[in-house]
Amino acid sequence: MRLVLGLEYDGTRFCGWQSQQNGRSVQQTLESAISTVADHPVSVVCAGRTDTGVHALGQVVHFDTDADRPERAWTIGVNSNLPADVSVRWVAQGEEDFHARFSALSRTYRYVIHNATSRSALLANRAWWHHRRLQTDRMQAAARFLIGEHDFSSLRAAECQSRSPIRTMRRVDIDRSGDIVWIEVEANAFLHHMVRNIAGTLVRVGRQDAEPEWVAQVLASRDRKVAGMTAPACGLYFLRVDYGGGLETPISDTAAVPAG
Repeated sequence: MRLVLGLEYDGTRFCGWQSQQNGRSVQQTLESAISTVADHPVSVVCAGRTDTGVHALGQVVHFDTDADRPERAWTIGVNSNLPADVSVRWVAQGEEDFHARFSALSRTYRYVIHNATSRSALLANRAWWHHRRLQTDRMQAAARFLIGEHDFSSLRAAECQSRSPIRTMRRVDIDRSGDIVWIEVEANAFLHHMVRNIAGTLVRVGRQDAEPEWVAQVLASRDRKVAGMTAPACGLYFLRVDYGGGLETPISDTAAVPAG
């Protein structure tokens, strides 16, 4: 039987999603909790790996098990074996050919910026503090150059191991509520550090250090050195995954994301 979980976690004290020999990972933590409930070793596959310090509200994972438990028992049982910074939000039975990663049609991330003159103690690990006033209209104008299929070489990490830099960006929305600015991006898939590099690039436009049209030049250059900085991990949230009709994932409660 293939089960699918919706997962939420605070990435502050994790070394990222992927299991590592020296470090506390979300994958190892989750597998240990599920294995306890299933009463056998379990390996999980996620929709998208996250780096150290990155959060998730709508991470999706699948695993196979012969253990027969009600869906509610899986949710309560796994959560009772998880630390406070990880939580299973829902459980569903998936088709045998469902794959958390390869069945996904698109993924959505949100990047959160605390745009105020003074830093916030409560948002220290939840948002990127940026004291210079950001012009969101300029950022939205720049974002239009990212829409569609592009070579995103200039917006991926140097150590990115993806075979192709080609991705299709479906949507980039920028909005503000008070001192909170957020960037929401949806694409078929993302490269390593792609969202954080997009955030750093759009912020450069928002603080008027570059014109919106500069983003088109960044893409055309295919040179990481031309783009903006890599924004801090603390502001990034894995928001949701779209599987079309293959799996109806509940809409995540984004109240935990500082978006006004």
